[in-house]
Amino acid sequence: MATITKESIKIQGEKVLNKVKELVKEGNVRKITIHEKDGKELMSFPLSIGVVGAVFAPVLAAVGALAALIGECTITVEREEQQP
Repeated sequence: MATITKESIKIQGEKVLNKVKELVKEGNVRKITIHEKDGKELMSFPLSIGVVGAVFAPVLAAVGALAALIGECTITVEREEQQP
């Protein structure tokens, strides 16, 4: 049985794209949400196993554009943890 956990990461705008790429590579991330420092949700996207390459490229482009416009933000990550 899997357990869903949430983690929040405060990060500067220019580092958002690299962090999102890093999280996608981890493989156990179910959903990523990006919030402004005041808590307003800017972007949210679900991830599923096998979402890579050309399918995910438009999302990364949008994250890159967003990162250029914002200062500090918070990334909320939902992970699926497998129970032994």
